[in-house]
Amino acid sequence: MFAAAAQYLVSGLTVGATYGLTGLGFTMIFNTTGIINFAQGEFVMLGGMMSVFFRTWLGIDLFSAILLAVAVTALVGAAMERLTIRPIQGSSPINLVIATIGVSILIRGAAMLLWGKDTFSLPPFGKAAPIAIFGAAVQPQSLWALAITLALLTALKLFFTASIHGKAMLACACNRKAASLMGISVARMSLFSFALSAFTGAVGGAILAPITMTSYDVGMMLGLKGFAACILGGLGNPFGAAVGGLLIGIMESFGAGYVSSAYKDAFAFVVLLLLLFVRPSGLFGKAGVERV
Repeated sequence: MFAAAAQYLVSGLTVGATYGLTGLGFTMIFNTTGIINFAQGEFVMLGGMMSVFFRTWLGIDLFSAILLAVAVTALVGAAMERLTIRPIQGSSPINLVIATIGVSILIRGAAMLLWGKDTFSLPPFGKAAPIAIFGAAVQPQSLWALAITLALLTALKLFFTASIHGKAMLACACNRKAASLMGISVARMSLFSFALSAFTGAVGGAILAPITMTSYDVGMMLGLKGFAACILGGLGNPFGAAVGGLLIGIMESFGAGYVSSAYKDAFAFVVLLLLLFVRPSGLFGKAGVERV
């Protein structure tokens, strides 16, 4: 009984780490631009698929393939902001959201035409033999996923608190007009937020691909789970998005283990809805959605 619970916990934390990184991407773009980017899940898909593409079809080593995939995905995010969001920046929020949905469909369709409908997998980053921890058989890739997620969160925390670009992004989040009057290029910070959110999403896709495999259409559900994570944690709160992702991953894993895997996705969303009935601003959000 205890071993099974430990196994479900590790599995939930592993998948939840990717949900948290996806939710973090939603939060960064929302804080800087006020836009909900529904193409965020496609950045996760591109991270996994391009890692497979660069390693398998171009014949380069695993870590070089992942680094290249993450860099290219960041460029895709920057191109999305420059070509689709910036030209309609003054439009209503609903138009901007529809534009992100259109980009999501475009990226997913292009991925299907380029790589087909097959499912692909990356090899694990280290040894494949599981490690016994408290009776649970833990895959080393799960430890890699958790360690990389923790390192990335720490790096982002340092970036936003200790670097001039991070502080400029926070200034845009607080008041775009005041930031502009202080000499900060709001357009450049918006571009940077899309690139950075694509970067975090691609990292999530690359660390998850060796565990759950990847295909052209995984971004849709991962995007929904990431959006649910940032809502659960409190929209606009980066720490809340990360914690929300881990909680959704754990709820999914325990729901699949103790109830039925057929209701795995529904279980997490039902719990999210019940929580939002009690606390609409999320676990760590403030009433009225105060940006940070």
